[in-house]
Amino acid sequence: MVVNRLLALLSAVLLITALAVIYSKYYSRLIFIDIQKQERELDQREVEWGQTQLELTTFAEQNRVELVAREKLKLVMPLHEKIIYIKP
Repeated sequence: MVVNRLLALLSAVLLITALAVIYSKYYSRLIFIDIQKQERELDQREVEWGQTQLELTTFAEQNRVELVAREKLKLVMPLHEKIIYIKP
């Protein structure tokens, strides 16, 4: 009788332990999937950041600024005699 109770108790503990292992494995897979998703999103953001930096560099180039000033704003370079230099 004591042996039967002990066997039942050990079986219950074994079952609970097995369920805990299954849950733990399932939960770790969920976390791994989430990590992979976050890494893909990070890679996407890094690509977007690089493209934005490239666009910024392109827009900030001197010749691009001058081209936009000439074409869109119809600005022209003043004559050399009209330029005033200020010393710091």
